[in-house]
Amino acid sequence: MNSLDHQRLGAALVLAEAAIGLSDPNPRVGCIIGTADGLILGKGHTQQAGGPHAEVMALRDARSQGHDVRGATAWVTLEPCAHHGRTPPCCDALVAAGLARVVVAIEDPFPQVSGQGIARMRAAGIDVLLADSAIAARAREINIGFFSRFERGRPWVRLKVAASLDGRTALPSGASQWITGPEARTDGHHWRNRASAILTGIGTILSDDPRLDVRLAPAFVQPRRMVLDSQLRMPPTARVLQPPGACEIITADHVPSVTSMELAARGVPVVRVEADPHGRPDLHRVLSLFASREFNEIHVEAGSVLNGALLAAGLVDEVVVYQAPIFIGPGIGMAELPALSDLGDALRFEPVEVACLGNDLRLRLRPVLR
Repeated sequence: MNSLDHQRLGAALVLAEAAIGLSDPNPRVGCIIGTADGLILGKGHTQQAGGPHAEVMALRDARSQGHDVRGATAWVTLEPCAHHGRTPPCCDALVAAGLARVVVAIEDPFPQVSGQGIARMRAAGIDVLLADSAIAARAREINIGFFSRFERGRPWVRLKVAASLDGRTALPSGASQWITGPEARTDGHHWRNRASAILTGIGTILSDDPRLDVRLAPAFVQPRRMVLDSQLRMPPTARVLQPPGACEIITADHVPSVTSMELAARGVPVVRVEADPHGRPDLHRVLSLFASREFNEIHVEAGSVLNGALLAAGLVDEVVVYQAPIFIGPGIGMAELPALSDLGDALRFEPVEVACLGNDLRLRLRPVLR
């Protein structure tokens, strides 16, 4: 790879980010087509599912400007697909266009593609290069949930919490509006917009009556709102059931079917999964269900009970904490966890990013691997 390759892949990664909130369940991909002397002929990013992929968008852009792409280079942030899915293979489109060179940021983890797109292009005489590890890591981050779904069989779980300096998310009464400022709240909607689904528990619905939609950030498609409700206590007037977007309830398999039929009659789908020993939907099975539904990233906005259950089960991949510079005193904590007898058993996280948003801090943390 040369300096132009690095520059073009960096620009293609910015293009890929424009597909956030648009391309799910397909990965977010950016593509730039240009010449060795630095001329950009076309560029594009993945459109909504069933629409054109980044490579096709870049080819169309080049043609619309009257450019001949034969002998050119394509810089693409994910290996071009090699299978007929909702659209034809992108690797074949690049071959047919007569490209001489393709620089790929990272291989696709999807089994029907993984390595095959690169092999098909090389077999057609295209010089294919893979990016260095730094570029590959950036490309992976943009599609962290897509990689998680195919490598681990479950989506990437991001838990969002807004808390005071003493770790309180609400007053003892449950009042929590607003612990953080408007900048933090707007930023939270951008994280919602990344997700295939927003997950919460019925306790949060009953205490806060949240909408859990994306309002403070541009949203092409609203994430599905998924509510864990082991006793089917969802009120018919709950705001989470209202547009925009759709809401589903996840309950345990032992709940009487007549109750779920009443909800279904009101247009609220009820999904049953096997119960855990406490009679609640088994969280591992819930995430397997989400993977089967092609959910890539799950954004959790819940109370201390569900937060604690996900953490204790080792199912949280990332925590986004918005910390306000206030002390509340007695109140509700971030997560209900069992008491420890040894600090060595604590769940440990490490920061991957710290940012100031107005008067608040945003901490992004990931589990320390043991």
